[in-house]
Order: sequence, then C-alpha cells, then structure tokens
Amino acid sequence: MLRNFTFALFVTAATAQNTPPDTGAFLLQGGTVHTVSGATIESGSVLVRNGKIVGVGKNLTAPEGVQVIDITGQHVYPGMIDAASFIGLQKPSADQASDAKEMGLFNPQIRAATAINPENQHIPGARANGVTTVIEMPDGELLAGQMSLVHMQPGTNDAMVADSFTAIHLRFPAIELLPRRKYEPEEDDDEPLEPEPRPYAEAKQEYDVKLRALNKFFEDARRYRRSRQMKGKNVAQDLRYEALLPVLEGTKPLLITAVREREIREAVAWADKQKIKMILADGYEAYKAIPLLKAKNIPVVLGPTLSLPLDEDDPYDRSNTTPGLLYKGGVKFCIATFSALSTRNLPYQAAAAVGYGLPHDEAFKAVSLNAAEIFGLGKRYGSIDEGKVADLIVTDGDPMEANTKVSYVFIDGKPVSIDTRQKQLYEKYKNRP
Repeated sequence: MLRNFTFALFVTAATAQNTPPDTGAFLLQGGTVHTVSGATIESGSVLVRNGKIVGVGKNLTAPEGVQVIDITGQHVYPGMIDAASFIGLQKPSADQASDAKEMGLFNPQIRAATAINPENQHIPGARANGVTTVIEMPDGELLAGQMSLVHMQPGTNDAMVADSFTAIHLRFPAIELLPRRKYEPEEDDDEPLEPEPRPYAEAKQEYDVKLRALNKFFEDARRYRRSRQMKGKNVAQDLRYEALLPVLEGTKPLLITAVREREIREAVAWADKQKIKMILADGYEAYKAIPLLKAKNIPVVLGPTLSLPLDEDDPYDRSNTTPGLLYKGGVKFCIATFSALSTRNLPYQAAAAVGYGLPHDEAFKAVSLNAAEIFGLGKRYGSIDEGKVADLIVTDGDPMEANTKVSYVFIDGKPVSIDTRQKQLYEKYKNRP
C-alpha cells in the first residue's frame, strides 16, 4: 500500500482558485464532461440545481439567475468513492477497541459513521484529490457493524452521513496460522517482521468455535424475525437482531472479508446457504475463484493495488494484475483503500492497474460508478447523469494522474473548499528567508 506520497503531491492536488459562491444552482460550461456511464461530451455542460444534476449535454444555456462557471479547457468527472474506508476514525492500537474496531464477536447494531471526527485532517486531503464520498467500514472479530456512505464535506458528523446503512461487515472465520492480514499498520506497531506461525490444531479450533458461533447467531436472528412477524411489538426488542433483519430479508448486503481462496469459497458457500446477498471484500486471491464469483454474481471490493504480495513466491505485481483479471472474467469490482490514512491516494490505486490489463475507463469506474452500484447506490451516485446527486470534480486533466490539479469540488451540489493543511504549510513556508 502506498503510504508516503511526497509533500509536493499535496500541493499539486489543489489550485489557488477560490471556491465559487453557493447559490443553489450553477452551470459548469465549456469543459469535457466524463459521464462515466456513457459517452464523453466535448465542450459540454452540466446544470445543477438543489443538489441534483438536472442537465447534461452540449450547448446548454443557463436559466435566468443561474451562475455560470466557465471551465473551458478543463474536465468534469463524478466525485470518486472509496468503498471501504476508516477515514475520520481513530485507531489507537490493533488490540484495542476504537472508533473503527469494536470488541466482541457480534456488533451488527454499531454504526462506525457516528464516530467520525469531522475535524480529521485526512478528510480535506482526500477531498482535495477528488474523493467526495467514502463508505465507512467498521472492523471487528466477526460481525463488525453497519457501513455508511459519508460525504467528505465540512460540517457536523450527522451532516456528513449521506446514507446511514449500506451494508453490514462480516470478517469470515479463517484458519489463521499467521497473524491476521492488516488493512494497514498501526503507528505504534511493534510486531516482528516474520512472526512465528501458530500450531494448526490451535488455529483450527479457533476457526471451528467462530464458525459455530456465527451459524448460531444467524439461527437465533431468524427465530427472532419469526417471533417479530408473529407477535409484533410483544417481542422484546434486541438491537443486534434488529440490525440484521435487512440482511436476512435481502434488502441489504453483507460485505464479507475473505482474503485467501479457501476463505472465499467457504464464504460464498456459507452465504449461499444463508440465502443472503454477499459482497466479497479484500479478496486478495479472488482471481483464483473468478468462475465461482461470476456464476454467483458476487461483486468484489478489492484492496489497494499499491501493496506488497502476501506470499514470498507471489509475483511482485499480484495486486496490480487482479483488477484486469476480474474485468476479463466478467466479475464486477471496485477498488478501495481499507485505510484511515490513504483515501487521498484512491485515484492512484486505480491507475496502478491500468498498465496490467485493466482498461483506463474501467479503472475510473472502479472508484466511481462500480463502487456505487455494488452497494445499491448507482441510481444516486457514481456518474454524471440527470437526477443524480451532484458530487462533481473539475480538473485540468486525468484525475488518476499525480500531476493533475483539482480546480473545484462540489458535494451534494455545494462548492467545498479544496484547501488542506499541507497546502497551508506550503504557503506559509515557501517564501521564508
């Protein structure tokens, strides 16, 4: 995973242009409109009113009283979506409960988005690089909690949440001989570089205990559901089971983290038996199960491409090639950071797959429209189409290129600042004696 981008990158990610006034309606005129869902429109325009896109095309004129923003020579893209993020959530230690990680096996009632710190300095950094929304992902031992779509806009915690319940995260049990795969290292991480493996019998016993507990929890949740259907309000409410009802009824998906091929196949078989909608998360070895994922119509949220291989004998570019293989195999996927620190690098995670078999347009889809569609949000987010939420970025080039500058960011139809702490420090010290 790429973690140490240079200081200069923060500076080139944003220009010195002022944020346009918020008038409630505006017309972006004269730029190249990358709809993502359809054709690219040269010298096109995008009309926005009351937070929604109400017009897309060529030769649009601004209605009376609507502000016109001339973007001739620039490009308009939908804002990018990080489909699995911990941004704004504090993680003091891998072994402690935190805003991102809860203790205990079953916490489906927990919503990580309620713990976001709106003042977190990584949020403006992500926003200035074109990431307008993230799906906050709680972590835990098994059922970690509810995921929420969050806007990267300034304001209160509640105002940032755009969709409070998009999925529930389950970390599927695995026979772990080595310490669990981390999404990213902690700042105080003192684990040895080559940890000693555990005995197989010990790891298998732990796996069996967790799998039995998971099956029992779902059985109990189904009994609770039947009781609620028969007796209604006469049944004592259990918040854990209540949170799981949309998953059991098929209206919400279960995002299941499964890294290795064996875990992936077991998770798919388990989800099939439970008759629930599954999204595979962090499927490092998903390329080994492409026919199965295609047959079961299971989408994948891939981890960062800019990461080292898990095994010594893996090709160095394993994470780079997987997106292209999934695309060729007909498996819908998106790319996410699984990070509290690196959401700003999301466009470069997508770009890294382009040289390894993933078409350029599909790479941007992997951080926009595909992410929205996988979580059932495609009618509202992810592309520039009439009726969708106006999450837009204006750039001087391809947003997946590190030297591209972001001129404007609009979230929910409102212009937001692209200023960052790094830019402020740059301005402060660039002319020092």
